[in-house]
Amino acid sequence: ITDLKARGMLDETLIVWATEFGRTPFEEANREVKIGRGHHHRGFTLWMAGGGLKGGLSYGGTDDLGMNAIHNAVHVHDIHATILHLLGLDHLKLTYRHNSRDVRLTDVFGNVIHDIVA
Repeated sequence: ITDLKARGMLDETLIVWATEFGRTPFEEANREVKIGRGHHHRGFTLWMAGGGLKGGLSYGGTDDLGMNAIHNAVHVHDIHATILHLLGLDHLKLTYRHNSRDVRLTDVFGNVIHDIVA
């Protein structure tokens, strides 16, 4: 990020660090085997920088245990809609036919998160 900013390229470059799911805040284990942390979609972290976003902003928050998003909760479809918007694409127009149904990446409820867009 520092290098892109120094070269004057950060405003035109969108950086996204994310995964397809979060992890539970607690380790799952039994007496014999530690099995790690399970998939968790109700509260997880990603970060984005540059490319039309407001800088220095933290958006959303979980409960004290990190189990559930309770402040400005967003869905992955909202993230997709926002990324597409920042790339100059209207997510509502990206519809394709699959199994006799019109579908899109952001499904029917994805919305651009305007609070994080510069």
